[in-house]
Amino acid sequence: MSTTVEQVVLLADDGSAAGVADKSTVHTEATPLHLAFSCHVFDQAGRILVTRRALTKVAWPGVWTNSFCGHPAPEEDINRAVHRRASYELGVRLDSVELVLPDFRYRAVDASGIVENEVCPVYRATVSDVVDPRPDEVAEWMWVDPERLATAVEATPWAFSPWLTLQLPLLAEAGSWARGVDVTPTATRS
Repeated sequence: MSTTVEQVVLLADDGSAAGVADKSTVHTEATPLHLAFSCHVFDQAGRILVTRRALTKVAWPGVWTNSFCGHPAPEEDINRAVHRRASYELGVRLDSVELVLPDFRYRAVDASGIVENEVCPVYRATVSDVVDPRPDEVAEWMWVDPERLATAVEATPWAFSPWLTLQLPLLAEAGSWARGVDVTPTATRS
């Protein structure tokens, strides 16, 4: 029986493809820049799905985050990768997908020293399926009102992934947040 090794696309500083590496070897204390994506999923009632990362995750285990994230395989269309990952991680078929932050990029270090270093386009999606996540990916999940999420992130940013805390204000600026909710942290408002 053969097992497919998941690979990620390594990037040069300008964002151009610079090679590939096995995903299992990339996330370390010296993570190279690579391509990923984030997706924020909304239901028909306008609620957003937040997930708590499984405790077995290498980076940010047990932290609340956006609906799901992933890495496109080498030469895989990124929209296809978003759909593939939604099915794999959450057990859902996405109704619609929209690219909302094409140039999002961040670098962050978790408490154990593991680095995330990604060019990470951000998507907004809708779903009508029942969520049935994989326990090795998602420890907990819930549908929340976007305003409640914004309030929680502002009050306790340490309880959420750094990419979520960075993405929320940018989503609001881009007009891609549910019902126009302002999620700009009070401390940085002008």
